[in-house]
Amino acid sequence: MSAPRPAPPAPARPALARRALAEFTGTGLLVAVVVGSGIMAVRLSPGAAGLELLENSLATVAGLAVIIAVLAPVSGAHLNPVVSAADWALGRRSGAGLPGRDAAVYAAAQLAGGIGGAVLANLMFALPAVTRSATVRSAPHLWLGEVVATAGLVLVVFALARSGRGTLAPAAVAGWVGAAYWATSSTSFANPAVTIGRAFTGTFAGIAPASVPGFVAAQAAGAVVGAALVLVLYPAPRPAAGGGPVTAGRETAAAGAVPAAGA
Repeated sequence: MSAPRPAPPAPARPALARRALAEFTGTGLLVAVVVGSGIMAVRLSPGAAGLELLENSLATVAGLAVIIAVLAPVSGAHLNPVVSAADWALGRRSGAGLPGRDAAVYAAAQLAGGIGGAVLANLMFALPAVTRSATVRSAPHLWLGEVVATAGLVLVVFALARSGRGTLAPAAVAGWVGAAYWATSSTSFANPAVTIGRAFTGTFAGIAPASVPGFVAAQAAGAVVGAALVLVLYPAPRPAAGGGPVTAGRETAAAGAVPAAGA
């Protein structure tokens, strides 16, 4: 009886600069979809808040799924600083997570991309490049909505990564985002980079700058809750179908979510 063949080595990560470009591009495209579809929804369906949110959410879900599918092989398609931070934190002991330096670079690229995406959307619809949002989103029930949305996102991302089902990420992550759009009081921003980016547009998807810190704090709390659930439900990564381990840092085909807002 022959001895089992050793598992193939994990593939090397692409260069950090290439991965950072993917995170910048992906987050920028995501915000452009969120903001741009919100502007279009208001113009096509003025005064119909429910229909506007439906149009905005459908565009966001479709765009997010495509972005993840395209960029996951390059950077993991995090598109979200809390996903990158969770990847680093959950993989610290095993060494499988995103290195701290890489996580910091990812976050910077995501923040820049989020702002750039909002500016791009404004310009595409003949608006000033930067407009200040007056939409106040600051209340305990909205912060609770962000905790729930972000915790669910982190759980979906790392449950798939740790159970060897990363190929489901485009559909599963986009599905959670679409559901949370409607099921949470905050319409599920669930992403600090997108939240900050959306402060640069005074349109349907905007958020007043003064409301940003509360949302980001709630998202950070949600990420901690989501990571705790991952540790309890999926205490260690399971082997992938091909034999090698599925590590969050290399196999996380998921992303930050981030829908648009209505109220």
